[in-house]
Amino acid sequence: MKKLILSLLFVMQAVVAWAQQTGSVQGKVVESKSQKPMQNVVATLDATGKTALTNSEGVFVFTDVLAGSHVVVVATTGFTSQTFTVEVAAGQPLDLGVVSLEEDITSEQQLSLITITDNDLGDDNSGSENTAGLLQASRDVFQQAAAFNWGMARFRIRGLDNEYGITMINGITMNKLYDGRPQWSNWGGLNDATRNQEFTMGSAPSDYTFGNILGTQEINTRASIYRPGGRISFSGTNTNYSWRAMATYASGMDKDGWAYVISASRRFAQEGYFEGTDYSANSFFASVEKKINDKHSLNLTSIYAQNSRGKNSPNTAEVNNIAGEKYNSYWGYQDGEKRNSRDKDVEEPVIMLTHYWNMTERTSLTTTAAYQFGHIGNSRLDYQNASNPDPTYYRNLPSYYNNLGGDNAANQNTLATFNTNRQLNWDFLYQTNQNTQNGRSAYVLYEDRTDDDIFTANSILRSQLSDNIVVNGGVTFKNVKSHNFQNLLDLLGGQFFEDIDNYYTGDFSQSDLNNPNRRVVEGDTYGYNYYLHANNVDGFAQFKFSYSKVDFYLAGNYSRSDYQREGLYRNGLYANNSYGKGEKITFDNYGAKGGITYKLDGRNSIVFNGVHMTKAPTLRNTFPNARLNNNVVNGLTSETINSGDISYVIRTPKLKGRITGFYSTIEDATETSFFYGEGIFEGDDADAFVAETVTGVNKRMFGGELGLEYNLTSTIKINAAASYGQYTYSNNPNVSINNDALAAVTINDSGTGTVNLNPATSVDFGKSSLKNYRLAGMPQQAYSLGLEYRDPHYWWIGGNANYLADNYIDVSALLRTENFFQDPAQSGGLPFSPIDDAKAKQLLRQEKFDNFFLFNLQGGKSWKIGNQTFGFFASVNNVLDKTYKTGGFEQSRAANYQNLLVDNKNGTPSFGSKYFYGYGRTYFVNLYLNF
Repeated sequence: MKKLILSLLFVMQAVVAWAQQTGSVQGKVVESKSQKPMQNVVATLDATGKTALTNSEGVFVFTDVLAGSHVVVVATTGFTSQTFTVEVAAGQPLDLGVVSLEEDITSEQQLSLITITDNDLGDDNSGSENTAGLLQASRDVFQQAAAFNWGMARFRIRGLDNEYGITMINGITMNKLYDGRPQWSNWGGLNDATRNQEFTMGSAPSDYTFGNILGTQEINTRASIYRPGGRISFSGTNTNYSWRAMATYASGMDKDGWAYVISASRRFAQEGYFEGTDYSANSFFASVEKKINDKHSLNLTSIYAQNSRGKNSPNTAEVNNIAGEKYNSYWGYQDGEKRNSRDKDVEEPVIMLTHYWNMTERTSLTTTAAYQFGHIGNSRLDYQNASNPDPTYYRNLPSYYNNLGGDNAANQNTLATFNTNRQLNWDFLYQTNQNTQNGRSAYVLYEDRTDDDIFTANSILRSQLSDNIVVNGGVTFKNVKSHNFQNLLDLLGGQFFEDIDNYYTGDFSQSDLNNPNRRVVEGDTYGYNYYLHANNVDGFAQFKFSYSKVDFYLAGNYSRSDYQREGLYRNGLYANNSYGKGEKITFDNYGAKGGITYKLDGRNSIVFNGVHMTKAPTLRNTFPNARLNNNVVNGLTSETINSGDISYVIRTPKLKGRITGFYSTIEDATETSFFYGEGIFEGDDADAFVAETVTGVNKRMFGGELGLEYNLTSTIKINAAASYGQYTYSNNPNVSINNDALAAVTINDSGTGTVNLNPATSVDFGKSSLKNYRLAGMPQQAYSLGLEYRDPHYWWIGGNANYLADNYIDVSALLRTENFFQDPAQSGGLPFSPIDDAKAKQLLRQEKFDNFFLFNLQGGKSWKIGNQTFGFFASVNNVLDKTYKTGGFEQSRAANYQNLLVDNKNGTPSFGSKYFYGYGRTYFVNLYLNF
């Protein structure tokens, strides 16, 4: 008993001593204009990472705060954050008094971001947006520069594609299993409704997922966290659309426990920045929450975002020199109006039901079930036994005749013809179809269609095990049934179209041997028709430890993915390997990561993050020729990913900054592409339309990042950001080519007649010498310097200067195999003779785009009128109207040394690289009313 009493006295003494070393911090947050309390504002103690939310009275409280100097940050979406340096005295409460938050009218810049980044350059049927990194809009200076200042140049954070970041809505991952990227258009035009976001950078810990190496973006649509009130806005711009109208209203939580948010928008343009790019989008959002009691709430979210837009063509230097950078070969006049043959249509509604369960004061469980359905269509022209209708088809350009040795008169005649007929001739297509036999259409308009049904269920646990330890964990299940098919949209004046491949004859020409010689009409499926089935199970656990000088975390995850193709057509070329379900392929993956933050004091810290993980290949890269057969890429494996970064972070009332060094590797990646090549194979069949698969791709990305923000005065702020990277291929991967023509091989068997052997159609071309070539499609250097003036009377103006460099073209892997030097006219792989090594090196040198400078201006003003706030935001990007390339790719049509040499002999190749260009001078003006 004596020992017990002594022990209790010792513990009580320790508790009293601890209490004497700690204090408390509290404050009340109000909106500056109305002076009304603000709920759900986040207050953060920087030194410990502890957070507290304001209650309905606007009050936040921190207890057990160690005595000493601390930095307190008070922030919420749409308002300027406040930073305080405070001295906490042992055993004493510290009251910050009233903290007044002003509306951050610079946040209107977020509403213009989508006009820069949702215009994807891809022309495939992936349905997702290959945009410039995560759509970061957090308070980190570097991330803001990457999104707002460099996004128009397709800058990618750390050289990483979107598939290496995770985008979530209410904890549900929105990245598509088909290619790993999110489809931004699924919630496009709903900027007001999706402004409640949390971000992590790199492999830093997230409360919602294990993540990846680019970072995470979590969008929260819980109705009760929206600031009550309404908002109406109207915008004008000259980017991918011209006008936008948007309205949003949030009710707040009423006395009966109900809250709701509704939002709608309309965006449209007869023609965007590039010629012939029409745009039409309608978006609707609704979120309803019912608070059952203090422990349970249910929230139903529905999102509908329909988007239709005309694409713009990538063009060769020859075409750009003749017609300009805004030229678009995809459109032509029909009945006096511009009609684009390449439209992208997206309509994929999402419904989510979320259950919030506060199990105890320290433990919560959030469970969400989501269902997404709808379709994505990418239209284009199809034709049979007719000439190519593309105005930029190589035979329509002067370079073709020039490279064949034509005289100057012939070149001038071709140029004159192109200038007269450089748009798609819809009238010619209709006339041709009306003059064919039996009403057969020679030309039709169709769409590559993807109809996805996606079910996802997710549970996320958060528990405060102690004052210093937080555990997060989650389990996610996703099921995908993706219907992919060719849908006939318009017969263009004809009566039917034949469902055959006219490059082949007999059974080989049939799309579906189960229904041969079909005549299809508008609305029919033809060409290809199949399902992709996928299941994914993912689980993670994460422990975060927080102490006075050190924070650290450890996390791990496991996932299993299985894929299967189910053919609905029995294709004539792959009669034995196209119909029905193919092989089911399974990938097991894992990951482990950790990090530590060492706090030098309340303002300065050093942060390290590291991760090792594996990642399943995407559906796109699993089935190399999914439109025609069930084949799986030979030797396909998961990617292995390693990444680490170290940062120095400073946060004071006047200066905020971060400098980071990072190093990442990706191993065993797979890439696929499709093209027509000449001189690829030996003999008479040297030319073919092929599918290229590059396996065992290794990439290395390393560099540094800098973000600084300094308040020169209470009204003037200067910010700077920089990124320097080297992003390269780090090995020589393997190239294989799938040639469908190899399937059209028969023998004559005396017993059975002609028999299709269905031999292997994949040809191994060996290693491609890609090592040390630069990764393409992004500036690898970017620098920004900005100045902002914020007047106390609620107006502001800012400008930033940006320099972007080291952007490279996407090189052809096939051209860098040994096959490039082999003469297809000779058997046995004999090389061309002679070969000029200097010329060959010049032909294969990776093109580097010109560096460029961009200057941007932004400004805004708001007025308080009664209980309403009226304001506007305006920006002008690329003020100096600089012309610059954002990306491009080498064509692989001239696929060997001799063909490429001849094509380049006069300096204007017929099959030269194709380029994408950024916007010139553009503007964005937004008028809004908050009530």
